[in-house]
Amino acid sequence: MEVIEITRIDKYYQEERKLRNLVLLRPIGLPDFGWEKFDHIANHFVMIEENKVIGCVLLVKKENGRAQLMQMAVEPSNQRKGIGKELLECLLEFAQKTDLKDVYCHARENAVPFYLKNNFKIYDDQFEEVGIVHRYMKFTF
Repeated sequence: MEVIEITRIDKYYQEERKLRNLVLLRPIGLPDFGWEKFDHIANHFVMIEENKVIGCVLLVKKENGRAQLMQMAVEPSNQRKGIGKELLECLLEFAQKTDLKDVYCHARENAVPFYLKNNFKIYDDQFEEVGIVHRYMKFTF
């Protein structure tokens, strides 16, 4: 297994899109490919195993040295095996090398413990996004 950075013209991009649909969108009733508005400006990281995408995460750079982690997904049969942690570590390493000061995310309530274990902090009140309770979280370098 390895984490690699890809672009939208990479052979793995379509697999990444399908994984995001399966894990993130369909379970909450959003249409396939319905949350790709930042794909063209994001850095895409995917976990590859046996030439197949089994995990992904996006990093979208914002203003003032900040970036947003978005669309983290791990294939259901591979969840709880450390893949999300490896993706997150790769993304944070990239963010630090590109001189970002922090990375924030809108974490679904069930993902908050994962981010807390990986040194993200909760900031601000919980909120609802796409019909699900989320928390504002960030990692500061």
